[in-house]
Amino acid sequence: MAKRSPEKSSSRGGLLLPGQSRRASRIYRVVRTVVLLLLLLGCLAVTGVAALFLYYSSDPSLPTIDKIADYRPKVTTRVLASDGQLIGEIFEERRTVIPRERIPRVIVDAFVDAEDAQFFEHHGLNYIGMFRAVLQSLWQGRHLRGASTLTQQLVKTYVLKSSERSLKRKVQEMYLALRLEKMLSKEEILWLYLSQIYFGHGRYGIEEAARYYFGKSVTDVHPGEAALLASLPKGPEEISPRRNAERAKLRQRYVLSQMARYHHLSDAEAVKWAEAPIQLVKEPPPQSSLAPEFVDEVDKLLTERFGADRLPYLGLNVRTTCNLDVQRAARAALEQGLQRIDERNKLRQGLRKLDIAARVAHLAELKREFPSGPPVGRGIDGVVIKVLDGDKGSGWAMVDLGGVQGSLPLPQTGDRYNPKGLLATQRYSEGDVVRVRIGRLAKEGPLLVLDAGPQGAAVVLDPETRQIVAMVGGYGYLRGSFNRALKAKRQPGSAFKPFVFATAIESRRYTAASILNDSPQVYDLPDLKGWAPKNAGAHNTSFMGPVRLRVALAQSLNTVASQLIYELKPAPVVAMARQLGIESSLEETYALGLGASVVTPLELTNAYASLAARGRRGDPQWLIQVGTEPPTESPLHQAVSAELAFVMSHVLQSVIEEGTASSIKGKLKRPAAGKTGTTNSNRDAWFVGYTPELAAGVWVGFDDSRPLGEKEQGARSALPIWLEIMQAALHDRRVQSFVQPAGVVVHSIDPVTGNLPAPGAPSIEEVFLSGTEPTEQAPAPGETNAATWNMNQD
Repeated sequence: MAKRSPEKSSSRGGLLLPGQSRRASRIYRVVRTVVLLLLLLGCLAVTGVAALFLYYSSDPSLPTIDKIADYRPKVTTRVLASDGQLIGEIFEERRTVIPRERIPRVIVDAFVDAEDAQFFEHHGLNYIGMFRAVLQSLWQGRHLRGASTLTQQLVKTYVLKSSERSLKRKVQEMYLALRLEKMLSKEEILWLYLSQIYFGHGRYGIEEAARYYFGKSVTDVHPGEAALLASLPKGPEEISPRRNAERAKLRQRYVLSQMARYHHLSDAEAVKWAEAPIQLVKEPPPQSSLAPEFVDEVDKLLTERFGADRLPYLGLNVRTTCNLDVQRAARAALEQGLQRIDERNKLRQGLRKLDIAARVAHLAELKREFPSGPPVGRGIDGVVIKVLDGDKGSGWAMVDLGGVQGSLPLPQTGDRYNPKGLLATQRYSEGDVVRVRIGRLAKEGPLLVLDAGPQGAAVVLDPETRQIVAMVGGYGYLRGSFNRALKAKRQPGSAFKPFVFATAIESRRYTAASILNDSPQVYDLPDLKGWAPKNAGAHNTSFMGPVRLRVALAQSLNTVASQLIYELKPAPVVAMARQLGIESSLEETYALGLGASVVTPLELTNAYASLAARGRRGDPQWLIQVGTEPPTESPLHQAVSAELAFVMSHVLQSVIEEGTASSIKGKLKRPAAGKTGTTNSNRDAWFVGYTPELAAGVWVGFDDSRPLGEKEQGARSALPIWLEIMQAALHDRRVQSFVQPAGVVVHSIDPVTGNLPAPGAPSIEEVFLSGTEPTEQAPAPGETNAATWNMNQD
């Protein structure tokens, strides 16, 4: 047998046997195919990504920021008092943007180290971070998180304004981040980011956050505070030190460790601030309670001027005429005065108690009038059917309104009608009739509020500038409420009489010493058949007989005022009121002389201010300056003579010295003039008065014109409120007197006849327009008769 030569082993000689060669060839072909497929898939992936970028980035509606000037964030408009104190804010996002150069380095380091340590190296996307986040997300089975750079976060919160998680949004976010990095510098991007992001509690931007948490500008924060601020973007509400101090401290320590890791703090400094307690300023009080009436007016003005769409982006400082001290005093005086009326008229308890039969009848009547319940805001006398004391003093009552039942919260604190903090069951019981209105409609039924007590308004003006120093639109006034100081149209009653008397004196047919008869009067007029005006109060059933005009106005005698307007006619009285500042429509009827036409508290007070300003009229001003615009001014113009204004002011001082407002005589410790006003059935109570420095008006009444209550007249309901306001507003002011102009003369007169006094007879001094002073002498004592009185003979 022939010998076969041995085959060489691949392991020895590196040669493949025929079978091995075929297997290797197949493996090679498979590997080459896989590689080619992978390359093809890679190319397709790259092409797909490129196509996605091209498709989504070419969206014509895609917003961009190509220059720093494109940044237009929503910012806070600040409403300021006259001295610059903050009294309110208007915003959709409470944000304050400060210049880039004012942001300190410690803030930059804290945020970059905590949120994006490679911020100054990458070009908008952190690819390594993205790859790591993808692996973590796959491993942990959750959404992609933690891969966004500061630039991407800015794109998400400001440019795209969306937290949507979709492929489209992610691609657009990445594209815009790359674009933003090309268009803006790193410093500009970081400034935009710090100005834009949310820090919790309704605060946006680094400056607003620093003010809220630390009560200081961001320029003044230390490393511990910077680290806390840098902790918040990760979870503004969850990490808030006001809500979760422990979690906030843990996050702050992490940020401090990052700052030390990247050598922006020494280890010792990091430890120091990590161990230091977090020091926060006290939660700021809501500014909405300071002067919401002024904030409402600013909001209205800016909306009218710039439009509602632009309002959130204005970021203006608007300075108003509000004096915050006087505003606080006016609000406190009005609300305390209304509470006194509540107490006097027993409005803090049920109006009455009904037995079962009366209750059924009352509810049946309500159901007939309001089958589905009264409209929201309408006052109604409901019947209590159940009362419960809740936890922590949060009691409530169920009230039957006839066609529907509602829930009435009865808190122990913060309730106008519960100053003693009584439990709900101590205040009401089943069968009590309570005055309520529907505040709002809820799923479980109407939510009611007590509507037992009256409302009111107060306004304070500077006569020389017509700046509104304070205005209170009602008890518990909130933003957007009905501002009674500006809008309530109410009859002024006798508070309108000064216009009648001013018309009489200006006519020179009458003086303050003229005599008219306080006696029953009956007029047969075209518009008032059998009109028989009667006096109010103590003079309702008795008459004073012949009286001087000064006394008639001081005592608010309707009989005398009716005689004057009958002689003068309504038209010149309307003209006088218009000249001094009344703008509401006035009916030219004889009842006008007793205050039958409606006016607002502001315009009535402004008209009185014209007398305080020596006859000069001006438009009321609540605005001083908008942004950097020139301050607004309201020039005064002479409406009536300074002489007439002085005489009227002198006469109106008698209202306080000896008339219907004599209860406050001497309490203001300075000259003051004014007039009470009360309408029929005590539906409106007024006092409007002034000194040379300030004019103020107070109105009290029910919105639905119900009677205020027995004896609730201007001198009792409104006058004490006026006094408290003026005492607070004038306590540190120099006492001034009304300056007598050259065209006014002072003469001694006989107090009975109004003529020159007889030799040796008692006399008083009176002021006159020059040329109207009396020339006849009164008879000697004991010789006086009707023919010698200084009465108008026309």
